[in-house]
Amino acid sequence: MKSYLLLLLVSLTPLSQAHDGHGLAGSHWHSTDALGFVAVLVVLAAVWWAKRK
Repeated sequence: MKSYLLLLLVSLTPLSQAHDGHGLAGSHWHSTDALGFVAVLVVLAAVWWAKRK
């Protein structure tokens, strides 16, 4: 059953659309879109800092 549900969900992803502006390149962007970029930078900085020791 899980396989069928996964297949259904994956087949619906091409139908999802968002208006222009999600992410930092576009006519406008939401401040919450930038939080993902900030989170990635924080994680990368933490990994870099942890590997220094």
